[in-house]
Order: sequence, then C-alpha cells, then structure tokens
Amino acid sequence: MAAALSEEEFGLVIESALATLPELFRKSIENLHIVVEDRPAAGLPPRRGVERGSILLGLYEGVPLNKRGAHYGVRPVLPDRITLFKMNLEAVSSSLPELQKNIKETLLHEIGHYFGMSEREIRAAGY
Repeated sequence: MAAALSEEEFGLVIESALATLPELFRKSIENLHIVVEDRPAAGLPPRRGVERGSILLGLYEGVPLNKRGAHYGVRPVLPDRITLFKMNLEAVSSSLPELQKNIKETLLHEIGHYFGMSEREIRAAGY
C-alpha cells in the first residue's frame, strides 16, 4: 500500500466523485447514506457477482430504485447504504491518484446497484 488518506480527505474524494455524476442521476438519489469503514465485517455472507477470495472494496445494501413498488416509502424506511472499505481501497492502490480513481470507480459501481444495474451491466459500463 503506497497511498493513504485521512478521513476528511477520503470524504472529499467521495464528494468529488458524486459531483461527476450527471445531474439527472444526482437528482434521482434520495434516502441514500454513504459510509466509510476500514474493512468489511468478519463473516460477511458471499455476494452474487463477487468472486470468492476477492477483496471487497464497496457494498450496496438496500432496495434498488427499479425494484421499489408503489407502496415503497408509504411507511418510513431506513436509507439505502453504500459502504466504502477504506483499508481495502488503500491496499489495492499503489499511488494517491490510483486511490482516488479506485474510490470514484467503487462509489460509481455501488451507485449503479442503487439504480438497479446488475454486476454485468456495471462492468460493461466500465466500473
């Protein structure tokens, strides 16, 4: 690992990545909480589309926009959640620019899941 950021710097990279989203997508994001944790919790169950033994960089948890029915939100719902794993992102990044790129790509990948894209669709889009 050659790159590391403070929590504040990491947050600024996240804000910068969000700012690159087209306005149509930015305006469509609601009730989404983005958090940063050092690494995934031990015993995290396997995820579809994630190869066994791979390093998990980010995780989306929630109900994708395209799966929400007419009754979604009638009662209060917890925010969907995107978690970025800081130490894993740092571990796979050999430089500060690469770390910034990996944070942005991981965040955009997880936002793709928020919008209902599959792993295949996200990877085809370059994330």
